[in-house]
Amino acid sequence: MSDSISANETPVTLAFVGCSHIHFPGLRDAMARRPDVQVTALWDADPAKAEAAASHFPGCRVASDPTTIAGDASVAAVALLGETNLHDSHVPIFAAAGKHLFVEKPIGIGADDARRIAEAIEKAGVLFSTGYYHRAEPKIVFLREQIQAGAFGKITRARMSNCHSGALGGWFDTEWRWMADPGYSGVGAFGDLGTHVLDALLWMLGPVKLATARISAGTARYPDCDETGEGLLEFENGVIATMTAAWDDIDDPVKLIISGTEGHATIFRGQLYFQSAHVEGADGKTPWTTLPDPSPWGLDALIEAIQGKPTPALCPVRDAAYACAVMEAMYKGNHENRWATP
Repeated sequence: MSDSISANETPVTLAFVGCSHIHFPGLRDAMARRPDVQVTALWDADPAKAEAAASHFPGCRVASDPTTIAGDASVAAVALLGETNLHDSHVPIFAAAGKHLFVEKPIGIGADDARRIAEAIEKAGVLFSTGYYHRAEPKIVFLREQIQAGAFGKITRARMSNCHSGALGGWFDTEWRWMADPGYSGVGAFGDLGTHVLDALLWMLGPVKLATARISAGTARYPDCDETGEGLLEFENGVIATMTAAWDDIDDPVKLIISGTEGHATIFRGQLYFQSAHVEGADGKTPWTTLPDPSPWGLDALIEAIQGKPTPALCPVRDAAYACAVMEAMYKGNHENRWATP
């Protein structure tokens, strides 16, 4: 799909397919605030939920099933915010119909369906985006640039963390219950939150050679679902990295550590501390604030790409699929008590 829509012309027409994800209310409100977006259709397996969601958008119709949205030539883009196990059946329908796609992360239950999703999107040539916000985060963009410039020397260690108190607070007890049921979500906390930091590590450090993890039920609030985990990754370039993700943490003060023979970086309580002999002023003692400008990400980035605007934070669909494969390898390593390959 090569056609673009100018911000000064007709608004981008968008449909939501699924409104059961915990991120839906935020994206719903964000799209309702954009004068250059018109949400014209919405579907969810729960008709009452679909009716309530559609009421936020003037003139939005509730579709009887997803195929009616796929067949609507007036719809330019579709945002999938339903259960993850539906992505594999829904994405090919919309991609073949030429709809640009936002698919909430993780895009698939595992490696195989994520690969099929990527193939369908690439074959159709439609634009794609997902919810990997680190690719637009100025601190992460800056650190990736410094890694590529050699500011850290040989990187020997990296770590990222993404934890909140969702299980402690019962976030998934009622409306979002499916997200703590791997039959629908494919993963628990480790895969749900961990996919963000995994994508960031892959984006900064490249492909993974071996992976494993220790994943736990934590408080066991949700049966047969993990609430916390620690992953171990050996990258093809020799970097050893760890990552953690959990719904059982009351705080998450240290988000990132990168350590190399000639540089070091830490993100602590939102502040970046950066040390490198290759960068003037980077003494690691005071917060580093010389950063790139933030850029749109996720669904906003997709809308702007459709409009023909530059969107550096768009995640290639193959990258999103590869993150699913590495995550699957970590879960496999946990279950089988061994290293696994993506």
